[in-house]
Amino acid sequence: MDLDILRHSCSHILAKAVKELWPQVKLGIGPSIEDGFYYDFERAESFSEEDLSKIENKMREIIQRDEPFVREELPNKEAEELFHRLKEDYKVELINNLAEDKVSVYRTGGSFVDLCRGPHIESTGRIKAFKLLSLAGAYWHGIESNPMLQRIYGTCFETKNELDEYLKNLEEAKKRDHRKLGPQLGYFDIYHDEAGSGLVFYHPKGAILRRIIEDYEKDEHLRRGYQMVITPHIMRQELWQTSGHYDFYRQNMYTFQIENKEFVLKPMNCPGHILIYKSKLRSYRELPVRLFELGTVYRHEKSGVLHGLLRVRGFTQDDAHIFCSGEQLKDEIKKVIDFVFSTMKDFGFADAAIELSTRPKDSIGSDENWDKATSALEDSLKEKGLEYEINSGDGAFYGPKIDIKLKDALKRKWQCATIQCDFALPARFDLKYIDNEGKEKQPVMLHRVILGSLERFLGALLEHYAAVFPLWLAPVQAMIIPVRKEDEPYAGQVKERLTSSGLRVELDISNETLTKRIRNAEVEKHPYIIVVGSKEAKENKIALRKRGLGDQGQIDLEEFINKAKIEITNKQ
Repeated sequence: MDLDILRHSCSHILAKAVKELWPQVKLGIGPSIEDGFYYDFERAESFSEEDLSKIENKMREIIQRDEPFVREELPNKEAEELFHRLKEDYKVELINNLAEDKVSVYRTGGSFVDLCRGPHIESTGRIKAFKLLSLAGAYWHGIESNPMLQRIYGTCFETKNELDEYLKNLEEAKKRDHRKLGPQLGYFDIYHDEAGSGLVFYHPKGAILRRIIEDYEKDEHLRRGYQMVITPHIMRQELWQTSGHYDFYRQNMYTFQIENKEFVLKPMNCPGHILIYKSKLRSYRELPVRLFELGTVYRHEKSGVLHGLLRVRGFTQDDAHIFCSGEQLKDEIKKVIDFVFSTMKDFGFADAAIELSTRPKDSIGSDENWDKATSALEDSLKEKGLEYEINSGDGAFYGPKIDIKLKDALKRKWQCATIQCDFALPARFDLKYIDNEGKEKQPVMLHRVILGSLERFLGALLEHYAAVFPLWLAPVQAMIIPVRKEDEPYAGQVKERLTSSGLRVELDISNETLTKRIRNAEVEKHPYIIVVGSKEAKENKIALRKRGLGDQGQIDLEEFINKAKIEITNKQ
């Protein structure tokens, strides 16, 4: 059974249940979504958690009645009159905005009717496992000047076992929520009232984790033939007009005046990289030119969509732009794909979902170049033997793209890597190179990120690992705890030796009991706890505790260093 159809049918049962309980409620829309469904309602009173239980019980009654879903086609005017009589104003508006002469409606149990293209399951009794999950507010059509409706989210599966597994993962996801773990464990915070929403402050542990990620990225890019660049945070408005961002992305850009000229706080890094490419005459012998920057950008996101590290107003991208010939294009795309999957493996992600996004309605460039760009991306995926889905009309305004979404430990998808193929901006900026016959040619441009936003990736890492990081990623790799005050000098020596060997360690000499300090270190999820007392000092050893395995007994300090370095090298 098609899960989308099942879930969309369940949303209709939700709407029917609400109307049976509160006939005065007005209906909005109720689509299926990736993990379930929702329905929007206009109601004078706010829905409560207790109301969700009432609605669930009413839905079970409707399912038990096994009422058929019956499709009807009505002339547009007749459908409008029907929903006008039912006082369903939002349905009337939807009908008025439809271009078709006829519309379809679905009746359930005879008394309930909803505007819908369908399809649906045969009858309500086919629903075996569902759950209402949460309440939220939602502007009609997502426009802030429109009425605020109440949205009820739910999910539905074919079997109870699948539903139970999903609900179990939801509970686990709450425990892993980076918005809680990050501040609790000292990784980051967002000071909404003091500094503004969507702006991230990295605390020491978060700054260390970010540095680890950045160092990894720099080393890997240099190893793969990229050149590092740095571009300004502000650039003149004319540059963004040339690129097209001013016309197609203006609502998300911060602009301001300097000496009567308009400047833009950069939302993208590409125009800066284009200027660097244009700084000298390029030969075909230089291509491909791969320019890489850990570039911080700023985007004016609405406050309602901000979400921890996943959606912020200031973030850093591992951004690169590759300028190559048409003959080099597919090879460069495939190299980027290999780079993505190699990086995924190093960071502990075993699976991904791939989408190919095609030309949107609002775009620039010729049909011929869009076809070339789309074919280059799609052929590269096919030649790599990778499965993908087509995401129609969701490309960038200048070119189609491949999105590679990581799947975490709970099988949730995280948008990270993107590869965009662009013939349009090289034309708008009149980019050239000299070919082997001495003629000017226009290069093709690939926009690509591997991790994407470092903020979003750090949030994904926190939730994927539940902050229980492998040794190479752990901000504090070992916590050193002296048994008594007189053991502190030797604990200091151990710290100095471990630090000089490149390990990240801290020393706990607080006034808490030994048991309490060990417990604190365990709560903070450090990979190793090193306990030292007089016995260890005499023998130049340490008492080692490993996360998840407990007491490992005594070990020579140098032996521990060697083992830790092997673990780090193997990214364990």
